[in-house]
Amino acid sequence: MPLQGKIAIVTGGLSGIGHAIAKRMMSEGARVIAADITSDVKSLSDQELATFHVDVSDPQSVETLVEAVVQLHGRIDCVVNSAGIAKEIPFLDTPLATFDQIIAINLRGTFVVGQATARAMRDHGLGGSIVNIASISGIVGNAGRTAYGASKGGVITLTRVMSVDLAPYNIRVNAIAPGPVETPLVAELHKGARRGQWTDLVPMQRYARPEELAGTAVFLCSDDASYVTGHVLVADGGLVSSRLLG
Repeated sequence: MPLQGKIAIVTGGLSGIGHAIAKRMMSEGARVIAADITSDVKSLSDQELATFHVDVSDPQSVETLVEAVVQLHGRIDCVVNSAGIAKEIPFLDTPLATFDQIIAINLRGTFVVGQATARAMRDHGLGGSIVNIASISGIVGNAGRTAYGASKGGVITLTRVMSVDLAPYNIRVNAIAPGPVETPLVAELHKGARRGQWTDLVPMQRYARPEELAGTAVFLCSDDASYVTGHVLVADGGLVSSRLLG
């Protein structure tokens, strides 16, 4: 039980990778708050998985979440920034509004949540761990994902800067960069021949299950990773190592 007794917030915790991480963290002993825009519930009490409605791009919404968690539990130990959106649109066809929306949720949201929770960790003097969900699209980029790739590249750089600035407070910050994962979001983007193209690119010849990402988040939040910070852990079935994306 490497997370026994730890208080954890997982944004985007009611679907996809975030939900898998939230469930795994609970099984490893953490008290988990799944903060998600799809939730209409603000209940942090004795549910198996506590939920809280939050808009990660809205600082006031995030502050309300942080204040509620600190008031109930006294501290925040772990944060996983998993909330995100994606669209596949060629560069010349990408509307500015779409670009702004993706940046607002994926990059601005990671910044807003990271800053608010890191301040709580600092103020309580106990340190903590923040894990940002990035993407291999933020490492090498791929066609049709202008805004998404830019946002996830930003998350990777943000992670590295956060790790340096927060190290004096014993707050570790790392990122996970997944390849293709079986999530509702990806199911909407990768259909038919497109899915086959992605499968062919991955040396392991398959998409990951969300549960396969959960263990990496648990490790990075645990004391086993107590000297790991500023790291980008790639979980992509070997894709980045094998070739660039087309």
